[in-house]
Amino acid sequence: MNFCGTRVLVVGDVMLDHYIACRVNRVSPEAPVPVAHVRERWSVPGGAANVARNLARLTADAPLVGLVGPDEAGRELRGLLEAERIRDGLVCSGARSTIRKTRVMARGQQLLRFDEEEIAPPTPEEYGRLSEKILECLPGCGAVILSDYGKGALSAMPGGGSLCAFVLGRARGRGIPVLVDPKGADWGRYAGAQCVTPNSAEFAAACGLSFEDDRERREERAAALRGRFAFERLLVTRGPKGMALFEGGCEPYYIRDAAREVADVSGAGDTAIAALGACVAAGLGWRESARVANAAAGIAVGKAGTAPVSLAELNQALHENSPNPKLHTPAALRDRVEEWRRKGESVVFTNGCFDLLHPGHISLIRQCAALGDRLVVALNSDASVRRLKGASRPVQDEQSRALLVAALRGVDAVVLFDEDTPLALIEALGPDVLVKGADYTEQTVVGADMVKARGGRVHLARLTEGCSTTDLVRRMGGG
Repeated sequence: MNFCGTRVLVVGDVMLDHYIACRVNRVSPEAPVPVAHVRERWSVPGGAANVARNLARLTADAPLVGLVGPDEAGRELRGLLEAERIRDGLVCSGARSTIRKTRVMARGQQLLRFDEEEIAPPTPEEYGRLSEKILECLPGCGAVILSDYGKGALSAMPGGGSLCAFVLGRARGRGIPVLVDPKGADWGRYAGAQCVTPNSAEFAAACGLSFEDDRERREERAAALRGRFAFERLLVTRGPKGMALFEGGCEPYYIRDAAREVADVSGAGDTAIAALGACVAAGLGWRESARVANAAAGIAVGKAGTAPVSLAELNQALHENSPNPKLHTPAALRDRVEEWRRKGESVVFTNGCFDLLHPGHISLIRQCAALGDRLVVALNSDASVRRLKGASRPVQDEQSRALLVAALRGVDAVVLFDEDTPLALIEALGPDVLVKGADYTEQTVVGADMVKARGGRVHLARLTEGCSTTDLVRRMGGG
């Protein structure tokens, strides 16, 4: 899947998400509060800007329109958008500051959040400038996303009118579908949208019914909402239960969520609507687009903080209904390792052919898993094994070997490499611990110098006597 050449306009509440990563080891003697030792600070685009960032990481063109203030946060946000190659259609307001959320984190979990914001609809002057930016960005768009965080950019103005109505009217005239991530219980301002994507709580607020109540009543309320506001469809995001798509003339379409480790739900809705918008703009059907959005949201909740989903990660997730969900491409694995590190987890790396599994392999994996939080096993591809072992090897093909290794307890990810050595992978992943068997020395382990130069270490694992794939093949008469 590729979204190059696809353009999706994003309009809404932009903000700057700032993070302070801390280490907490004790309680303050001054008050019963934790003492947070600051280790790292970083900022990322948030709100509607995070939707645009997700689209950019999916290789779509994502012009962004919203309000910022004449302050350092606004300048930082513009710089981050420029780094992501996002077209900046932001309007600087002299009447408000840039919205900033600051999250204090420890071991990947939020301790505290500070919100700096002034909630107000656009002034007439701001509305005029925003409208101009929207008209500049609309040509060539395959979809428009309204990202409403309830901070004012999409609110109705005191004298009437809103950016929602403006966008819906102009997009309708060009045949461009509009997708809305809603806020609050009053959805009148979204009337006529092609798709609205509430979560379960937002659905309940809008129709007065818990999504988990009686299925027949739920579907009746969904139909009533669609009819009341002339929505073509509703896509309700249900967290760990997946999604539900309601559209006229079709049976409700329920999508189950893939079981995933949840680190942080921040930004998952942004990721979902970004993937949905990219698919719709690329011409995919709504059901297929919803499945892709569900997969993207599942990746997002496994990331610490507000973090986008890359195209490589999405393509990997879309193949996770295959027999081996732990098998990663190198690009997807780099992103995965980065997320593990953000959560303070250490990464162990080992490699080999793993042609016929034997007790020696099991012992190696157990030793590796005990050395850190996450274990990556790199396997020589079939072509690489043939160059190293001869034309009669491997006995099992690379997919079979990868499936067997992935099934071993303690293995978190498997990756294939075509080269004779895993040096490029080691350089890309930067593991904390590099493991080979005790028949090596540190000087002969590929990548040892690189790992140690980064502050990591090399471990030589104990060998299990009498265990060798070559011996097994010989006993079976294979050479």
